[in-house]
Amino acid sequence: MATTERRPILLDFEKPLAELESRIMQIRELAEDNDVDVSAQIHQLESRAQQLRQEIFTSLSPAQRIQVARHPRRPSTLDYIQAITDEWIELHGDRRSGKDDLALVGGIARFEGQPVVMLGHQKGRDTKDNVARNFGMASPGGYRKALRLMDHANRFQMPILTFIDTPGAWAGLEAEQLGQGEAIAYNLREMFSLAVPIICTVIGEGGSGGALGIGVGDRLLMFEHSVYTVASPEACAAILWKDAGRSAQAAEALKITAWDLKKLGILDQLLPEPVGGAHAKPVQAAEILQKALSQHLQELLQLSPEQRRQARYQKFRKIGVFLESEG
Repeated sequence: MATTERRPILLDFEKPLAELESRIMQIRELAEDNDVDVSAQIHQLESRAQQLRQEIFTSLSPAQRIQVARHPRRPSTLDYIQAITDEWIELHGDRRSGKDDLALVGGIARFEGQPVVMLGHQKGRDTKDNVARNFGMASPGGYRKALRLMDHANRFQMPILTFIDTPGAWAGLEAEQLGQGEAIAYNLREMFSLAVPIICTVIGEGGSGGALGIGVGDRLLMFEHSVYTVASPEACAAILWKDAGRSAQAAEALKITAWDLKKLGILDQLLPEPVGGAHAKPVQAAEILQKALSQHLQELLQLSPEQRRQARYQKFRKIGVFLESEG
């Protein structure tokens, strides 16, 4: 992962922390210029800054978690792949359209000595890259490319690791003309039938059918500041109240956080993030992800293909089931 120093991008709720850190820097510079020892005071302020950072990131609202999940410098699929694999060969194209969808990347990798197929949504790092990758919104060709790679994994008995980070599938007219709904639905059906282990991880924003197109697996993992939702809070608010400005209220109602999904029994493991979010310490976030993937992969490899298929089917059949009790 890139470690070059760049100007930080501040979220609204991080401003008090940024002001405190700026004050610490000013005091340190003044002390150095005047040859004054203020190490004790600086240590006290740094402790306060660390405490404030902890308080902020342990009490985020769903709307604030969405901001973290969408952070421009949050580690992406390719960032994690490069950090946790020994070898990586990206593969391109769906073998149908003659194009390669850059919003969904995939290929063959070696993960802790185990050959695997990895694929996931890929957002850009700047405006030009975001346009090229369509802001991580995959086209039908992207989902067909993903299925081609998953079929390849199944044929050669390689586990599949997917990384979800998209606001949703591309909703343009051309996408509908090319069969967006059919491509995603086909992936859902086929992923249930695959014999190899499948582990899906929400690393940022998991939006609607665009996320589900590579989201059917034996295990679902999710970073704590990621979100997974049937529709974006903005779209939900516009539909329900004809007012996208009520997105914060919609975010609360949708139950989109990792904590909500864990409580609902949808999530298999909630992955803790470094204080300040995965973008604050991407190498540490990658280590957390690698450890979790390794553990779940070893467990799944102990099962037979039929056991995995049956467990995968039952896992999704149970989602949304509830019991009514007489009052």
